[in-house]
Amino acid sequence: MTRRQFIAASAALSALLATPLGRPFALVGDALAQEPSPADLAQAGPLGDVVLGKDDAPVTIIEYASMTCGHCANFHNTVYPEMKKKYVDTGKVKYILREFPLDPLAAAGFMLARCAGNDKYHAMIEMLFSKQKDWVVQNPIPPLLALAQQAGFTKDSFESCLKDQKILEAIESVRTHAADKLGVNSTPTFFINGKLFRGTMTMAELDKQIEPLLKS
Repeated sequence: MTRRQFIAASAALSALLATPLGRPFALVGDALAQEPSPADLAQAGPLGDVVLGKDDAPVTIIEYASMTCGHCANFHNTVYPEMKKKYVDTGKVKYILREFPLDPLAAAGFMLARCAGNDKYHAMIEMLFSKQKDWVVQNPIPPLLALAQQAGFTKDSFESCLKDQKILEAIESVRTHAADKLGVNSTPTFFINGKLFRGTMTMAELDKQIEPLLKS
């Protein structure tokens, strides 16, 4: 990477990191007195949902996560693979991950996943979670670029993605809707057939919630 290209990529990400999210995280997402409406929960953001599993699966899990959230990374690195194998790949669960960035760096991670395309979205998410300790650092640009290049980005496409204001605004709209309409105020937050669960879940806890729904 030339010095000029490095400076350009640095400037793009630095500009993003200097851009505040729509509202401070501490001010969003009061807990709702009741479960959100099915219509509000079904509403995808401007970029749409990237769905894993069968459309007619009896159970739908929607997860709101942040790419810089350590608990989210722990879930995706330790529990998610087993959940996917046991329930998603067998047609029992439809799984949707939605963006709820806690900071601009988390938004950058989601932006790269979106720019990778729907067919690579989840693979990009999983790679970033598995390498979270490498890029959630004081100077995230070099490691984040290196990971993006492993996913097929060039230096130019990396920079272009992180300058894309429309993608950033779309991700922010998902976050705002979740906070205002669904009561999401922390990550990870799960909705299992509409029922809200805050905080990371173990496989045993997922089994406890999913199995009765498969029998009903």
